[in-house]
Amino acid sequence: MKENENIEKEIEEAIEEIVDETKNFKCKGEKKNMNMNANASGGAVYGLGFIGALVYFISTAGGFWMGVLGFLKAIVWPAILVFELMSYLNL
Repeated sequence: MKENENIEKEIEEAIEEIVDETKNFKCKGEKKNMNMNANASGGAVYGLGFIGALVYFISTAGGFWMGVLGFLKAIVWPAILVFELMSYLNL
């Protein structure tokens, strides 16, 4: 009888320990959803910028290969923008 009481007590302690460990535990999905919401607006801005840059570079292209170069420039337009800004500010 006493042995059963000890086993029950050990089980209760183990359950309490597990509950204490999981109280402040955040699921990976919760953290991912929070970051996904923060990154969604940046992706939209980049996407609109990509489309605008693509239209600009392809419309000013003189030939097929200049159009291909325009497509590649449209992909990396933020890097070009930052480089030109740093050059303008002499940083």
